[in-house]
Amino acid sequence: MNPITLFLTIVTIAIGVGLGAMGHVYWGAAFVAAAIIISSALKMANTWEKFVILRAGKLLGVKGPGLFLILPVVDNVVAVIDQRIQTTAFSAEQALTRDTVPVNVDAIIFWFVHDAQKAALNITNYREAIDRVAQTSLREMIGSSMLSALLSERTAADEILRGEIGGKIADWGISVKSVEIRDVAIPVALQDAMSRQAQAEREKQARVILGSAEAVIAASFVEAAMTYAEHPMGLQLRAMNIIYETTKERGATILMPTSMVDSMNPAVALALAGKETAPQKANGSIPLSKTSVM
Repeated sequence: MNPITLFLTIVTIAIGVGLGAMGHVYWGAAFVAAAIIISSALKMANTWEKFVILRAGKLLGVKGPGLFLILPVVDNVVAVIDQRIQTTAFSAEQALTRDTVPVNVDAIIFWFVHDAQKAALNITNYREAIDRVAQTSLREMIGSSMLSALLSERTAADEILRGEIGGKIADWGISVKSVEIRDVAIPVALQDAMSRQAQAEREKQARVILGSAEAVIAASFVEAAMTYAEHPMGLQLRAMNIIYETTKERGATILMPTSMVDSMNPAVALALAGKETAPQKANGSIPLSKTSVM
C-alpha cells in the first residue's frame, strides 16, 4: 500500500471509530467501510512503474505513473512493471568454439521494458525468459566464432549478442540496451601454449628489429669508412678520442699498437701511412707499447 492510500485509510478509520464512540454507529460503520474501499481502490504508481489492470478477466489498460482508481473486486492489478534499465548476468560453461576449444564465458545484459502490456501478457516470467534466451544466444555465438576472434574482437561479439537477444525478446515488449562479455576463460594447457606462441612471436619480432638495426649500423660504418678514406685527419682525431675514452678509468692497463700512439703526431702518421718498414713486412708483427694509467 502506498503512503497516500495508507494515510487516507487511517484517517477514515479514525473518523469512523470516533463517530462510533460518540454514538453515531451507522456513520462510524460507513466511514470504516469507506476506509476499506479506499485501501482497495486508490493506487499509486511511481514514475518508473506501469500497472497492468484486468477487469473481469479482460484487459482494462495500463495505468501510471501517479494516482488512479480501480473498482475493488472487479478490477485486478495483474502486474507491476518496472521500466528502469535492468541487468542480468549469464554465462556459458564448457562451450565449444568453432575451432573446438572449450571456453567458459561470463557476460551481462542491460535491458528495459518498453511495452508493459506485452511484458505482462505475452510471457509468464519475462525475467527468467531473458536469462534463458541470453544463455542460448551466447552458446550459439561461441559455437560460430573462432577462439582468436572471441578473445580479440570483444566489441563485435557484444554487438552480435545484442542483435540476437534483442530480436528474440522484442515480442515481449523488452529492448536490449547493450551486452558486455566480462570474461573468457580457456583451459590452462591452452593458456601455456598460447603464452609460448606469443613469446616466440615477440622473439621473432625482436630478431627482425635487431637485424634491421644491424643493417643500418653497417651502412653507417660504410659511410664513415668512406668519409675517413677521403679525410685521413678525421680518422686520426677519432683515434685520439678513442684513446681518451679508454683511459678515463683509473687503474687500467692498456696495450695498444705503437702506430696508434704515433697517430697522435700527424707528421708521423702521414709517414707511416706512406710506407711500411722492412721488419714489419718480414715478421708481419706490430710493435706494441704498454701504457699504464694510474
